[in-house]
Amino acid sequence: MIVKNEAANLARCLSSVEGWVDEMIVLDTGSTDRTVEVAKTLGAQVHHFDWQNDFAAARNASLKYAKGDWILVLDGDETLAEGIIPLLKPVLQGDEIEGISGDDLLLISFVRQEVNARQSPYSLVSRLFRNHPDIRFCRPYHETVDDSVAKLIQREPAWEVISLPKVGICHTGYQPSAIAAQDKFNRAQMIMETFLAEHPNDPYICNKLGALYGQMGNWRKGLELLTRGVQAAQADAMTTYELHYHLGLAYRHLNQLELANTHYLKAMQQPILPQLKLGAYINLGGLLKLQGQLNEAIAIFETATKIAPNFAIAHYNLGLTHRARGYLEPAIAAYQKAIRLQPEYAKAHQNLGAALFKLGKLPESRVAFERAIDLHQTYNPDEAQRLRQGLKKLGLT
Repeated sequence: MIVKNEAANLARCLSSVEGWVDEMIVLDTGSTDRTVEVAKTLGAQVHHFDWQNDFAAARNASLKYAKGDWILVLDGDETLAEGIIPLLKPVLQGDEIEGISGDDLLLISFVRQEVNARQSPYSLVSRLFRNHPDIRFCRPYHETVDDSVAKLIQREPAWEVISLPKVGICHTGYQPSAIAAQDKFNRAQMIMETFLAEHPNDPYICNKLGALYGQMGNWRKGLELLTRGVQAAQADAMTTYELHYHLGLAYRHLNQLELANTHYLKAMQQPILPQLKLGAYINLGGLLKLQGQLNEAIAIFETATKIAPNFAIAHYNLGLTHRARGYLEPAIAAYQKAIRLQPEYAKAHQNLGAALFKLGKLPESRVAFERAIDLHQTYNPDEAQRLRQGLKKLGLT
């Protein structure tokens, strides 16, 4: 691990690997809280590194302390998913997995769950790899070992790389509150712009920085970089997916809907795990609904619910589309499913209340609306007040 001011998260992170790893190595990059003390208390080796605005440099400095045959990399705001450990133990002992001998494996990629993500609940991360001197991180932000692994396999083609479809890591760091607290936007922009000045056609950074500009509200600038990334040298399938997905977002924000549709479809065609493509499914379904193609939108959302049955947003959007068609019973069922998966989903309660009201189920409608008001009151008090006024007009108070 490389860390800075992660005292609040370290116990949860390190506890998730307790009893499974042989050593815990924490490289501190300048914490001013109790991070170092907490890490030592939890049994980690703690080393120090002078921060250089380069995450890859820090990661590589941490690798030199590892003595084990395999290296697992986690961030302070991540935990190792309990269900992945039984899959990994045989691999690390040299047993076969997915028809490949564990002795031939060089790197194992995990599906990472982005907790409370609105559109893309899963990503793919390369975090478990052999302690090999030629495996090193590159790029100063969104650093990865993938490039060095690819070069190593070119020289030694017997090595194998696999991706496990089961969630291996849970991540909370991209929730809005976490981003705001750590000023991630400004730091990421500075580091990636510096790198891009020297590597102007790097598709990976064109993608990440282009998407960042979009998150900051500058989709036109983001569009320029994303287009450059697509036109650059051939990227891996995951980067290509993200480039087209983010281009879909850019064109959607610029109200060029057909181009947005085109790029979402190109994203969905990439040969990656289906759960990694959920963002494209959700956004394409939303565009089709907006364009009045309700049957096509329902098909997209139903596919999303089959890919990720526990993804509440897919069920919610399915409910919205059924309701747009005038089919209230399946809409209610979809809203209720979303609420079972995510009980504090305010908009799902709100739309459930509206559908129940249209069916004349007034007591049930009032309960749903009141629950929505309670939930909105914390994060969106204006909407809570608007709903209260609406209930009075409907005679439900």
